[in-house]
Amino acid sequence: MHTYRDLFRVPEFGPLFAAVSLQTAARTVMGLALGTLVYAATGSPLLAALSLFGSYFAQVLGAATLLSVADRVPPRAAMVALAAFGGLSTLALALPGMPVWGIFCVIGLQGLVGSVAGGVRWGLLGEILPGSGYVLGRSVFNMSLGVTQITGFAAGGLLVAVTSPRQVLVLAAALSLGGALTAGLGLSRRPPRATGRPSVGQTWRVNAELWSMPARRHAYLAMWVPNGLVVGCEAIFIPYAPGAAGVLFVAGAAGMLAGDVLMGRFLPVRWRTRTVTPLQLLLGVPYLLFALSLPLPVAAVAVAAASFGFGGGLLLQERLIALTPAELRGQALGLHSAGLLTFQAVAASIAGAVAGWLPVGLAMAVMGALSLLATLYLAPRLRRRDQVPAPEPVPA
Repeated sequence: MHTYRDLFRVPEFGPLFAAVSLQTAARTVMGLALGTLVYAATGSPLLAALSLFGSYFAQVLGAATLLSVADRVPPRAAMVALAAFGGLSTLALALPGMPVWGIFCVIGLQGLVGSVAGGVRWGLLGEILPGSGYVLGRSVFNMSLGVTQITGFAAGGLLVAVTSPRQVLVLAAALSLGGALTAGLGLSRRPPRATGRPSVGQTWRVNAELWSMPARRHAYLAMWVPNGLVVGCEAIFIPYAPGAAGVLFVAGAAGMLAGDVLMGRFLPVRWRTRTVTPLQLLLGVPYLLFALSLPLPVAAVAVAAASFGFGGGLLLQERLIALTPAELRGQALGLHSAGLLTFQAVAASIAGAVAGWLPVGLAMAVMGALSLLATLYLAPRLRRRDQVPAPEPVPA
């Protein structure tokens, strides 16, 4: 399987792609609407950042208690239930008079339930596209994320301006419910990937097994920390450019899209290991420029350049899969998603707090510098020969 056209000839890839894209669109417009709503109500950069990424804090609790569900429930039923919950809870956020504390309670619950979503979604993708097909397929989802964010932030920003944040939240709920319908009608019934009942004990046991291998542990840290610190910069786009934050969000999505296209489709396999560290360095370097007073067009170019570096995460996911037995890959990918989102929430909180003491642009430069330091620490550990798995053979 070598082309994007080949992917869409695979049964179930199209419905999975459509269902996930609708949920991504829902989260995108919901985040922009919530950030605008909370910042207008409180004037706080920290609370605005938390409204965008605060639900991710609950991911750490879900990762510790719920992740065994990812491999032990039928994937189609789980996809439908998760999308339906997302739609109904977003409708709750749109209720008139919802207080700020109520908003944070709902998004915390969304994060807890959503901690299972990554494992369910990407574990199913691994079944639909076994072997080397996973990386190409995952790159398509990352590309879709970029396109969806570009259109979602642009459309969401326009809709927030001409309607209201709560009306945009109703649209987000409809998109998520559309994802539930698409998954229910388009995916086939499959058995769970692993036997046994999901439980907290099972979640802990497998998480400990996944974390115990140094090669997997370093891959997880490389996927979580430099990436998360840069997302902290994105969390304060709204206070940095209150009237034009959508421009920066679109620039970031465009840069991420370009990185995923080049890494997933065109980068030769033999170059993947040596490309990870340069990409992760690129995440932080452009944000150092925000210590200066950048005009909006220059800021957008810097954001796009930094976001190109997110393509390194795709290469690290390929490494994680190669290091993990098939029956644990759903939980392994779920742990990756939950840990990544949790660290993004931590970084968003740090960035919001720093922006309360320093100028917002300088706070973004601080987060970029921390990302660079994390990458430099992890780079020699990722290059060790015992940390790099042998390439998985391409199926005949």
